[in-house]
Amino acid sequence: MMTMVKKLLLTIIFLTNVVVLLAQQSYYNDVDLTKTGIELKDELAVKISSTHTNILDYTPGVWEACKATDVNPDNPNEVLLIYGFSASGTTARTRGIDDNGGSNGDWNREHTFARSLGNPSFDRGDTPYSDAHHLRPSDVQYNATRGNKLFGEGSGNSGEQASGDWYPGDEWKGDIARMMMYMYLRYGSQCVPSDIGVGTNAGAGDDMIDLFLQWNAEDPVSAIEDKRNEFHEDTSNTYAQGNRNPFIDNPNLATQIWGGPAAQDRWGTASTDDFNSFGNLRVFPNPSNTGNVTIKSSNEITEVKVISIIGKEIYFKKNPEFVAQKFTIENLNSGIYLVRLSNANSSVTKKLLVK
Repeated sequence: MMTMVKKLLLTIIFLTNVVVLLAQQSYYNDVDLTKTGIELKDELAVKISSTHTNILDYTPGVWEACKATDVNPDNPNEVLLIYGFSASGTTARTRGIDDNGGSNGDWNREHTFARSLGNPSFDRGDTPYSDAHHLRPSDVQYNATRGNKLFGEGSGNSGEQASGDWYPGDEWKGDIARMMMYMYLRYGSQCVPSDIGVGTNAGAGDDMIDLFLQWNAEDPVSAIEDKRNEFHEDTSNTYAQGNRNPFIDNPNLATQIWGGPAAQDRWGTASTDDFNSFGNLRVFPNPSNTGNVTIKSSNEITEVKVISIIGKEIYFKKNPEFVAQKFTIENLNSGIYLVRLSNANSSVTKKLLVK
């Protein structure tokens, strides 16, 4: 009985992840996700700006949005507090959902990209001032302690470092990195990462700093981040903005744009150049809007197999004929697939979405 229950739970989790994956990638159906560097950055910037159709009021809009997106998954009567780590007090991890305000013991709205560090700074009524993608519940006093300190390296719990910088805590550093990346895409030169964090610039010829790329890779996406994205894309929610944070949907997008350490690849679309026996392998476009997908490899591939998410083999080709290092599979139906490629020495599997 226990084994059956475990299998059922795993199946539910898997199907839930599939639904989330489809929702995420359908949002990007007009973005060329095979691009890299500044070209990909620019496409994503256009996407999140054009879909930001509901500019929230700071009051009550952001209050109500936070109450919907930052609910403690273990207690629907609480919100999670950014930077929090203890059971109570100024460093509490949770607070009553209706205990919002400006007094000690309340939670308020933390501008993770400190508004005074914007160039120009954010004033009330400005779009970045009330952009809920970077506003998180925080203890009033702890928010004041952070103030406008720059984010900097640290470890363990959040707090001011000897350098005077602010470390957001091991639990929250990935959240912070992905919010800072979003703000840079959405508002460009007004929200430059090097103005909010301490660190050398990444090697992409852009203003992203290595610190945020490192945090993005080290701290995977949490359920609360996913919930925020799902809420804000759905404009049937009164306090939804209409856009998503791409780096929550797939942290690997940051790696595609700015390089740095390999981040979590939630779509299975990362380059597989490290599989040397396959010779700079690519499977593209992914997602595919037409049902056609091309495999490119400079080395021999002896077998191509496509498997559905329920494990059914739907395509098989022995010794496929590559022309100019490319082989195309055509007319796949909409769905999520695993593409398994083999040669004499090894095999590799790539996730594929067909819309």
